[in-house]
Amino acid sequence: MLFKYKGRFLSEIFPFLYIIRTWQKRFFRFIYWQFSTNKYANTFEDELLPYRYVKHSSKLLRMYSNDEREYKWQKNKVKNLKIAAKAIDRIVIKPGEVFSFCKLVGLPTSKKGYLEGMELSRGEARAGIGGGICQLANLITWMTWHTPLTIIERSHHSFDPFPDQGRILPFGSGAAIFWNYVDLQIKNTSKDEVFQIIIDFTETALKGEIRSTKRPIYSYKIIEKEHFFIQKNEHWYRSNEIWRSVFNRGVDCGPKYFVAEERLVKNFARVKYEPDPSEYIIKF
Repeated sequence: MLFKYKGRFLSEIFPFLYIIRTWQKRFFRFIYWQFSTNKYANTFEDELLPYRYVKHSSKLLRMYSNDEREYKWQKNKVKNLKIAAKAIDRIVIKPGEVFSFCKLVGLPTSKKGYLEGMELSRGEARAGIGGGICQLANLITWMTWHTPLTIIERSHHSFDPFPDQGRILPFGSGAAIFWNYVDLQIKNTSKDEVFQIIIDFTETALKGEIRSTKRPIYSYKIIEKEHFFIQKNEHWYRSNEIWRSVFNRGVDCGPKYFVAEERLVKNFARVKYEPDPSEYIIKF
């Protein structure tokens, strides 16, 4: 439970309380891992599985200002991503198994080679060891939505720190990571299909694939609905919904037809910048 005094959280007044609470939550998650009935994926297969469900890529360097510190964070992020990717690349998720981002990657530390990158925490962008690896979780989340895999645990940032710069994916489609209790967990609920996550890099992009032992029966389309900015008193907020349409590929990859539609996410987050007037804006 979070307590406030004169409009501020106690952890803001006494920072050591935040540290204590963080390690308390980490301890509880560690105990959960030990006694959970989940079977966590920990098998890797060098050979690619035969069928590809989805592939996607995201730009590695994305500058929001001319700040030299931010440029350093972005460069360090690339190093952090490559270290984290080695812990995930070619992981296979067997029927009934659960993929855990935090369990596979572990705690980012300088001893492992992680550098200071930008992380989003408590409403602000700041430097942190291992900062930037959320981009890998974002990629995996987006690809998972294009497969029959089920996301059973996912968090997202409670604020929007920067205005869009060539955004391709809908706002709020990523996943926040904070070892070990803010995790991305994905379950393979199929009876006889194995999935494999592939991670790779080019000079400018983080790339990924999800492959399978079976030819895909369904295809998926992700769209954004009800996107708008809203002002309440002196603060701005951003809202949207992310939906998924499912299509049957048809017999022998013939004409596909619509099967179902579902809402995946409803986002509402504090905005840390002044929205563009051309966006959908509502003022209260």
